[in-house]
Amino acid sequence: MRTLVVGAAVSGAAAARLLRRLGREAFVYDRDPGALGELRDEGFEVHNGAWAKRLLKGVELVVTSPGVPEGAPPIQDALAAGVPVWSELELAARHLGDVPLVAVTGTNGKTTVTALIAAMLTAAGRVAPAAGNIGDPLSRLAAAHLDGETWDVVVVEASSFQLRFTHTLRPRVGVVLNVSEDHLDWHGTFAAYLGAKSRLFAQQAGTDLAVYDADDPGASKAVAAGGGRLLPASGVACPPGGVGPVGGRLHLGGGVDVPLPDLDRYYLLDAVAAGAAAVAMGATASAVTSALEGFRTGPHRRELVGEWEGVRWVDDSKATNPHAAVASASAYPSVVLIAGGDPKGVDLSPLVDIPSVRSVLAIGAAAPELARLGGPLVTEAGTLERAVEVAARTARSGDTVLLAPGCASFDQFPNYRARGDEFAALARSVHEARP
Repeated sequence: MRTLVVGAAVSGAAAARLLRRLGREAFVYDRDPGALGELRDEGFEVHNGAWAKRLLKGVELVVTSPGVPEGAPPIQDALAAGVPVWSELELAARHLGDVPLVAVTGTNGKTTVTALIAAMLTAAGRVAPAAGNIGDPLSRLAAAHLDGETWDVVVVEASSFQLRFTHTLRPRVGVVLNVSEDHLDWHGTFAAYLGAKSRLFAQQAGTDLAVYDADDPGASKAVAAGGGRLLPASGVACPPGGVGPVGGRLHLGGGVDVPLPDLDRYYLLDAVAAGAAAVAMGATASAVTSALEGFRTGPHRRELVGEWEGVRWVDDSKATNPHAAVASASAYPSVVLIAGGDPKGVDLSPLVDIPSVRSVLAIGAAAPELARLGGPLVTEAGTLERAVEVAARTARSGDTVLLAPGCASFDQFPNYRARGDEFAALARSVHEARP
């Protein structure tokens, strides 16, 4: 079967190698010639530059990388020609045999919950690697499985990009944490974005489990069309028939209750969802408790940079959409918020309507829109350097200067990590320079 892989980044390269391992004739297209060097060296047929429809001649399957939008010409031409389009996730899942999957999606919190589930299962003695968006592409694990490696369960972080072109994906346990406006530049509409998330549950049936945030309308809609067993979750109060806090403990189903961890509501929901998914796959109460006791947020997730003159400086550069930024800013009583960047086509008005925020310093491409929406609340700083300078002058004791942009970074930075690192360096520099 001649197969075209679109996109030569980590996922696309892993898909191409898996196809070769399967004995398929695979070739790769990426607009950027620099992305193709390694695959070319491995003997793959590669094509770069402007897309040419002739590349579909004789192609029986297109496998797309998550970075390639649905509206891209290679995808649209394939669909118009009736050529099946699979995501890398779909390809990989078809070749994991009977290894059960736990898959996690949501606008925010996917990485945290995926890592927590894997940690809980590992603490219970299960061999449970995390894959997908969080680390190794699932295709890399599928290739290893073909070579004889196996696991008790694989925990997959699944983005909307990866889910859009899934067709047979059926996780034993699916988790959706929240669904709010994000990536509309990729999906076009919120309905299409929600539809992509919903595909995680489309093939579930019987005893398959769908864990969802009962307090989030988008998550509730995402699981509605699935055929598995619905398990509502909450970080506020245990819903009827569901999982969540009860008194001083977390009820996680399966007769498992664990002590309530010292986390705010935002992370408490993550703990509940992860615990419920892990318990469903055999984790014990002691294993869940152990993983929660060792829980630490990842870099650039509400990470304290420093405290000077009574002002805390916090890096939450990972808050790349308004839903995440609002949750972050709401965790502090008085906030000077640095927000903006590449808005990805979403509504930014929630960023200027957060009760705890007393001023917004707007940066990047979104700055004019934030200024229009927020009026006197907003100062157009433009650059992150300028925003830090203004924050250092205007923040007062008891404030938190919070980088929670609510936007992607790509207008000014290569990724959210670089943005967070720059914020931390600037914050330290501006205070070290003071007499």
